[in-house]
Amino acid sequence: MSARDESPLLYFSAYAALYIVWGSTYLAIRFTVETIPPFISGALRFLLAGGMLVAWCMAKSSERPTPGGFVAAFKVAAIMLLGGYGGVVWSEQTVSSSLAALVIAIEPLWIVLLDWLFFKSRRPTPLETLGISLGFGGTVFLVLSQSGYSVSLDNADSVGMLVLLVATFNWSVGALYSRRAPIAKSSALAAGMQMTAGGCLLLLASFAAAEPSRIALDAVTLKSALSLAYLVVFGSLVGYTAFIWLLKVDRASRVVTHTFVNPIVAIILGWSLGDEAISGGMLAASAVIILSVMIIIRCGLKEDAPVQ
Repeated sequence: MSARDESPLLYFSAYAALYIVWGSTYLAIRFTVETIPPFISGALRFLLAGGMLVAWCMAKSSERPTPGGFVAAFKVAAIMLLGGYGGVVWSEQTVSSSLAALVIAIEPLWIVLLDWLFFKSRRPTPLETLGISLGFGGTVFLVLSQSGYSVSLDNADSVGMLVLLVATFNWSVGALYSRRAPIAKSSALAAGMQMTAGGCLLLLASFAAAEPSRIALDAVTLKSALSLAYLVVFGSLVGYTAFIWLLKVDRASRVVTHTFVNPIVAIILGWSLGDEAISGGMLAASAVIILSVMIIIRCGLKEDAPVQ
């Protein structure tokens, strides 16, 4: 019996968290990094959320974290949270939340390619290949149009966009690896251990970037503090836990459908609450990217075996 049949309320609530909550986190990240350095904000987010989730799991279950499980958790976190989320939160110092969400919408393209090349999945069909081509083409156009068709390391916007592209690759690799990583039997405990490990790694990155010497507590605004709290509770405890659980119980191609809903939520919130501009190039690129993702998802839903 599938997870949808066993726990329909939990199943659809998890997808609602991915679609709506994760779409709102891009603006929350932008508000957070306005006055809190990116890596230390990520470290606080995942250490707090991961610590609370591990403690809750240990109180509710007899399963305990193991040294081997933490080794696997650090491997996933190094790729997915440090290399993936760390890149996103750093780039949003210069890249708007809605634009970041659009670039990250190419995640399913990486998933299809990496699952085939490195995780021994099936070869992409001609239609999926078309979707991949459209998606990468739309993303290249988006990056170039937003950087004035001049990608330069001297241009903060260009660097931010390139870091975002690398971050989507890292996140996709980590997500695929996490499905088989021997962290814990419980999805919630595995998510908590991953977040705790990611928080530790982001804290090390923060010290390496000399962020603690640059942070001034009296300069942290209430908006940044509340946004960080939102990321801890809704982005991590709710959203990330739902993501890890769904990866274990449902098709990967279905789970990543959140990537073509998140940009819509992010664009609406960024425009209405964050005073972010929406350009014609962004709308054209987003249409192409979302179309490509829908092609890939549709193919994946036809080809994937049912989850029992």
